[in-house]
Amino acid sequence: MEKRVIIMNFDVESKAYEAFSKAKRLHMNKAFKGEQMAVVHHSDDGEHKFEIEDFLDFTGSNKSSTGGLIGMMVGILGGPVGILLGWFTGGMIGATQDAKEVRDATGVFEFLVDKIGEGDTALLLIAEEEDNRPLNQLIMMDLGGEITRLDYEDVEADVKKTQEMAKASKEKDSSDTDSEK
Repeated sequence: MEKRVIIMNFDVESKAYEAFSKAKRLHMNKAFKGEQMAVVHHSDDGEHKFEIEDFLDFTGSNKSSTGGLIGMMVGILGGPVGILLGWFTGGMIGATQDAKEVRDATGVFEFLVDKIGEGDTALLLIAEEEDNRPLNQLIMMDLGGEITRLDYEDVEADVKKTQEMAKASKEKDSSDTDSEK
């Protein structure tokens, strides 16, 4: 069983919450081994804010919604990646970073933005599945949604790359500001 980041999106916001509730039951029935799950909303106010509306940590470690991979992904979508994707103005891309490096690091985030469009609400799940049929049945057949599975390690690598780029850019901006004084 490989750990996956599973993105589930729907045509109606309420279905994401229904899927959240029903996926909890699937987890209790051991249909999958969950780590974290969150209902995520992408604002339609032009600011491209991603917010966690509901969150569950299946591991029992009581991580908050900001802990773990889901929280980092949502935090990046509202911050440095927003700048990288050109949503906001700013000097996120430092002189040492080329366009390919930026594209490579933002790949999973561009995919998420495409899947969770402005005004949309989706369900993100980190889990291992022996059999993908129970979740497919719930999301696609029962709720009429769409489901996409990404390799956890690939997503984690993109998150780390993006965090490193953001840190390097902040350090560069800080040194540029200090040299201007």
